[in-house]
Amino acid sequence: MKKKEFLLKYGEICKTENFIVKGCLRVYAVDANGFEHIVMFGIEGWWVSDLLSLWTNSPTTYYIDALEDTELLQISKSNLDALYERVPKFERFFRIILQNAYSAQQLRINQNLSFTAEQRYLNFIEKYPSFAQRIPQKQISAYLGMTPVFLSMLRKKLSKK
Repeated sequence: MKKKEFLLKYGEICKTENFIVKGCLRVYAVDANGFEHIVMFGIEGWWVSDLLSLWTNSPTTYYIDALEDTELLQISKSNLDALYERVPKFERFFRIILQNAYSAQQLRINQNLSFTAEQRYLNFIEKYPSFAQRIPQKQISAYLGMTPVFLSMLRKKLSKK
């Protein structure tokens, strides 16, 4: 995929589970006012898709696009199901990935509800130090639920400490 190319658009049905070999993707929704709300970033070694859309064959409420030129490995739901049947260890492998992703999502929801903006930013850069160099500040602010201006002021304040 080229930078800015879409893997999935709102209203489409997700047909594949996607492994990122190289590059960076983002998964996001757009609200009624046109504001983007980034649910996740994905980099090398990560899996990205809309699992609800994939599993239920229903339209997605997300967009997935490339923030960098990206190389993917893709597997369709039918091929993934066949792989689970033929090689049960893959079913266990994907179950563990899903459990870890679900746990991370629960943690992120809790932090978004209970952490201050500063705590959310510090946690983000501690957990994903390379993202700050790869992902534009505008995208990071959308992920953290703040405006780019607020994030800029926060970063300036923290640099003086």
